[in-house]
Amino acid sequence: MVAAATSNLKPVSLELGGKSPLLIFDDADVDEAANIAFNGMFFNKGEICVASSRVYVQEGIYDKIVDKLVEKAKALVVGDPFDPQVNQGPQTDKKQFEKILSYIEHGKREGATLLTGGKHIGQKGYYIQPTIFADVKDDMIVAKNEIFGPVMSLMKFKTMEEGIKRANNTTYGLAAGVITKDLNVANTVSRSVRAGVVWINCYTVFDMDCPYGGYKMSGFGRDYGLDALNQYLQIKSVVTLIHDSPWH
Repeated sequence: MVAAATSNLKPVSLELGGKSPLLIFDDADVDEAANIAFNGMFFNKGEICVASSRVYVQEGIYDKIVDKLVEKAKALVVGDPFDPQVNQGPQTDKKQFEKILSYIEHGKREGATLLTGGKHIGQKGYYIQPTIFADVKDDMIVAKNEIFGPVMSLMKFKTMEEGIKRANNTTYGLAAGVITKDLNVANTVSRSVRAGVVWINCYTVFDMDCPYGGYKMSGFGRDYGLDALNQYLQIKSVVTLIHDSPWH
């Protein structure tokens, strides 16, 4: 934006990452919800802009979801991505590797409960264990900052109103998710959470016709769909005077 402003005012479209919330309600299927939450976070070793890094679980199924997620994290195989038995490869570079580990240390110092992971693997390469924190508070660094690595924050909520309020308590707004069997809850949450894309009973589902982009500090403009094409177009008005017209 600075470069455009100081040069030729070229329009820009910015997709700037996020700290995306996933709300899981009591009526959700526990196994399905755990699968969606886990894959939404640990896909591509957590280096994905829309990662479901803030997982809010309604109190009725919180303990069950926690157990499932920890079980999945411990079963995840980390190592050489060319090995077909491996599920998670290395982080992209040393700088990112060290940044992720520093965030994990922040989580420990701030009082979050480390359920699993939290360490690097081996003496060679940038491998990090899939990490899950519980008892995370919304003002903790691990809940506020985009870590861009395999670190999930788990939080408990009581009511839909509370869940929506806490989901929106972020400077970001790229993506969000809601898992429920109640259509009214799904509609209310999806319309109330300020994010560019909201997935219902799924996550990280993309389509070339479905616009993708963020609110707030997650940027502006959209990729995919007609909205993306419109960014490359300019509107022109041509006005012609017609003499002796009854409307003149």
